[in-house]
Amino acid sequence: MRRRVWYVGLAVAVVALYAWALRGAEFAPGKLAGAFPHAWDFLKRLAPPDWSVTGTAVTALGETIQMALLGTTIGALISLPLAVLAARNLSPRWLSVIGRGLLNLIRTVPSIVWGLFFVAAVGLGPFSGVLALSVYTVGYLGKFYYETFEAMDDSAAEALRTAGATQAQVFQYAILPQSLPLLANYTIFILEYSIRAATILGVVGAGGVGYYLYVYLRNFDYQKAATMLLLLLAVVIVMDWLSGWLRQQLLHGEAKAAPVTS
Repeated sequence: MRRRVWYVGLAVAVVALYAWALRGAEFAPGKLAGAFPHAWDFLKRLAPPDWSVTGTAVTALGETIQMALLGTTIGALISLPLAVLAARNLSPRWLSVIGRGLLNLIRTVPSIVWGLFFVAAVGLGPFSGVLALSVYTVGYLGKFYYETFEAMDDSAAEALRTAGATQAQVFQYAILPQSLPLLANYTIFILEYSIRAATILGVVGAGGVGYYLYVYLRNFDYQKAATMLLLLLAVVIVMDWLSGWLRQQLLHGEAKAAPVTS
């Protein structure tokens, strides 16, 4: 009876929560019917794509990929030690609280705000985009990493601690080898996401294809913007395939490395 009351109370709370969200967001399905003509008018302006900007688009996309690659790599290198500090099974509680608080603070700031901050600090261009992506990556990869460390099987770590191993040795020989496939998986995911985030950063002058998209749309050059979007779509499709292939390789490698038990 007590469990049934709890479930009923939970259901009522969920319904009230969504009712509050729908009211606050002014959610009105009826508005969608009147929105289709305007949406169709916008889409018509994108056709046909203006392929005269293909060279500019390819250069900008290359810049976007460069920004994402460098930003993800730098962010991953910074995330690893921060994740060790934030993991409860690897650091004292007070240090874990500080590490998690720092990562939470970084995640609180949207990527576009980091872009504005670094544009103001180092000027317009892709370098500010790389710095913004690096910090943004730290916030998310740091969380993914420390949650991975905490989810690992602790038996090997306990055995090493019992044998007198230091915390650094426990991490190096027990936690990190188990975590590597998941860490690589998360890093590939963030690399894929960073290409999209770099596009947003271009709006604030941080380089890449987003800058040209913003300029074309602001000047009502919708057909040039359509070319940018189509080429960006091609890059996203290739990155999606590549990241999926790399994940499969990691999974196969993990399966081959797993010991066979009878």
